[in-house]
This record gives sequence, structure tokens and C-alpha cells, in this order.
Amino acid sequence: MTSHPERVVKAAELAELRRNLDVGVVRIDGEISLLTQRSEQTEHEIAEMCERVRALEHGSWPLPSITALTGIAALVLAIWQAVSSR
Repeated sequence: MTSHPERVVKAAELAELRRNLDVGVVRIDGEISLLTQRSEQTEHEIAEMCERVRALEHGSWPLPSITALTGIAALVLAIWQAVSSR
């Protein structure tokens, strides 16, 4: 029994297609792994940045309150000077 040349050619073409498909799947898996790693790294950096922002917000001075207190102190001082100069 001899196999038909067409079947041999088709089998070789199918083997080539399968190899190309396997290479493509491996390449896609590698790219997905890289994207997953980058995503995890970005999430970690965002979490660190949020912690730093919280620390900065916690340590910052309440400028509106300080401004209001300074204004009240200036008003009290001006009234005190006006009353004491009479």
C-alpha cells in the first residue's frame, strides 16, 4: 500500500499549521504573562502612591483654619488697639 502524495502533502501542511499555531499560542501566553506582571506592578505602585498621598494629607497643615484664626486674631488686635487708644 502506497499512500497518496496528496495525503502526504496535506499531512505536512497540517503539521506546519499546527506548529505555527503552537508557536503563536506560546507567544500570546508570553505576552499575557508580561501584561499580567506589568498590571500587578502598576497596582503595587498605585497602592504605594496612595499611601504616600495619605501620609502627606495627614501631615499637612489645615490652611483654611489657620487663615481664619489669623484673621480673627488680627480683628481682635485691631479692636484692642482701638479701644486702648481712647
